[in-house]
Amino acid sequence: MAHRHKLDRPPNTDTMAPMDGQSQSRTVGLLVVSREFIKAIRPAQWVKNVFVFAPLIFGMQLMDTHALTLSFATFVLFCAISSAVYLLNDLTDRERDARHPTKRNRPIASGALSVETARYGLAILFALSCGSAFLINMELALVLCTYFMLNVAYSLQLKRLAYLDITCIAGGFLLRVLAGGIAINVPVSSWLLACTFLLASLLALGKRKHELMAVAQNGKNPGTRDVLARYRADHIDLVLKVLATVTLISYIAYTLSPITVRHFGTITLVFTTPFVAFGLWRFFSIVSEHKEAQSPTDTMIRDLPFVLNVALWSVLVTAIIYFKF
Repeated sequence: MAHRHKLDRPPNTDTMAPMDGQSQSRTVGLLVVSREFIKAIRPAQWVKNVFVFAPLIFGMQLMDTHALTLSFATFVLFCAISSAVYLLNDLTDRERDARHPTKRNRPIASGALSVETARYGLAILFALSCGSAFLINMELALVLCTYFMLNVAYSLQLKRLAYLDITCIAGGFLLRVLAGGIAINVPVSSWLLACTFLLASLLALGKRKHELMAVAQNGKNPGTRDVLARYRADHIDLVLKVLATVTLISYIAYTLSPITVRHFGTITLVFTTPFVAFGLWRFFSIVSEHKEAQSPTDTMIRDLPFVLNVALWSVLVTAIIYFKF
């Protein structure tokens, strides 16, 4: 009976409590690290990778399920490799960012995400993206590796050279478009590459103007980009106007090109020009007016007129290309 009473005795919960507390603490810690890691890879910036869909749409492959699947896979791969680049940039600039009034709140600069964890995440994202790209084809993997190496050069040195930094950023967008074409085996037209390069240069230079305006308003701080000292606001304004004009003219020339008309079987693509013009005007407004935002891109993706304009342009282009609207 005594033996039975000993077996029936409830377990001592006091000895179990510390283990439960430790387990709960580890779970909370893992959730915090996961949250900070997600912030560090900047999913809001993945919208830039939609450029990989350009060859799919303008190559008239949108209704092809296989091509659509490959394009989406390429989009995911570029999200992974671009997130690896963001981790690389933040690791490289963590000391400077720690002295910046807003960038100091970034996970790596603030210490919320350890350098070791960020390095592991960078390696995993790079390996997964480039390794998975090989499963589609070797050329796509080469483009992703080239994109990463371009950004390594940018982070280590090229970001300090005025206008060459802009060229590197625009080159990254060209690689996105090329990757989209390679993935679905669709040749990318020189017109599409030209418009992509001009538009990307415009976006990147607009960010430099925005940063210069912030310095003029708030004063230079220890975390300010070194390259800004090599830019002049009046020069940027002039180049922005030239880029916007050339971008619009190039788009009009593309829509009226005999090759384009023959490829799509219609000349009505030129009627989408007002949407491009409005988008350029709205971009200039955002760059000039929203000084409080860290980046014009952050404002653009939340600006209802800009987003609505892009949506309407996309719908109209699709209707014209695929339904001869």
